[in-house]
Amino acid sequence: MAAKTTLRWIDGKHFVGIDSTHHSVVLSGQSDGIGVKPSEMLLIALSACSAVDVVQILEKKRIALSFLEVVTTADQDHEPPWTFRKIHLVYRLAGDDLTPKAVEQAITLSQEKYCSVGATLRSVPQITTEYVIQPEKNSNPG
Repeated sequence: MAAKTTLRWIDGKHFVGIDSTHHSVVLSGQSDGIGVKPSEMLLIALSACSAVDVVQILEKKRIALSFLEVVTTADQDHEPPWTFRKIHLVYRLAGDDLTPKAVEQAITLSQEKYCSVGATLRSVPQITTEYVIQPEKNSNPG
């Protein structure tokens, strides 16, 4: 199964990211304050990936949630490339039939089996690159 996203430059340090289902998010540099910082998008992706799993696992256990929030904090190097050294997720949940055992099981299953973002962060994926120089749209071919 292959995933595909597109990132388009708007101007300055502003970009729009588009996923395989055509949903989009605005991203920007740290000082711009217009979009999500790319490094923090990684933390959001980790939180969202796990949250989706937790919701589905608890639904399968017939436990209805009324609230779920995941707060993620991370220790990041102070020098480029500003690598995350430690990531911590705090799950805040509410629901009538929630038990510590059910919540712990759901989080463990997400982190150890289902969450692709977490699995990727724990491994070392191969990253390759290529480039294509396109002709200017306004250039005169003649």
